[in-house]
Amino acid sequence: MTAKQIFRVLLYAVLVLAALLFLAPLYVMLATSLKDAEQIRSGNLLSLPNSVNFESWQLAWSTACTGVDCRGLQPYFWNSVRMALPAVLISTAWGAVNGYVLSMWKFRGSELLFGFILFGVFMPFQVVLLPMSQVLGYLGLASSITGLVLVHCLAGMAGTTLFFRNYYTAIPKELVNAARMDGAGFWRIFWRIVVPMSTPILMVTLIWQFTNIWNDFLFGVAFSGADSKPITVGLNNMANTSSSVKSYNVDMAAAVIAGLPTMLVYVLAGQYFVKGLTAGAVKG
Repeated sequence: MTAKQIFRVLLYAVLVLAALLFLAPLYVMLATSLKDAEQIRSGNLLSLPNSVNFESWQLAWSTACTGVDCRGLQPYFWNSVRMALPAVLISTAWGAVNGYVLSMWKFRGSELLFGFILFGVFMPFQVVLLPMSQVLGYLGLASSITGLVLVHCLAGMAGTTLFFRNYYTAIPKELVNAARMDGAGFWRIFWRIVVPMSTPILMVTLIWQFTNIWNDFLFGVAFSGADSKPITVGLNNMANTSSSVKSYNVDMAAAVIAGLPTMLVYVLAGQYFVKGLTAGAVKG
């Protein structure tokens, strides 16, 4: 065996080991969620379930208690759906228009404005909790799903603008200039020329925004009310609810349910995410 082959074997061994370590928590969650209480008490974390048992999943979805509310994760899941879908679509569309303006319709001070927007990417969200709560209260949107949608749109605007602006700078300006000479205006150029070329960055932004919004806990716990809590807050409340016997299988099933949408998004659309990240990276 040559030195190159030995190096390749060692490289693959390291990669496999890293993958196993990364996937170990997911395996423990899935295996524990399929065990009954007796096997959990008598076995260990890494043991396989004696039989496939989805009772804990049913309990986590519909009857597990979060405090005094024993409706499971179902209401929190649908709250997250009603929050995430409009927030993702609006923030993505908002960022696309901002990136289009800042890259192709520059005006005096546009670079300074982009710098201020870019500052939002690096600003910790904790510093906006108090002023944002005051704004939501003033607008009458406190403790509501609509308020959470607005918060996530504002929080995601900086990132989505950055994505689209950097992508659109790689589009040849000659296309836009030719369309202007043919009489096309602002919106016609956007819909007929720019949007059809935006599929890679659209997929990146949609996946990025959906992951951030669905998995968010800070805004959910700070701005939600009793009937608008997202699934991350519901999962936290369920795991911290005290009872005579701790149901680890139900907690693990609930954690997997909470993470399933983002896992499915990456499984089904992960290839588009990688393609979108590299699109426009090389000019010419």
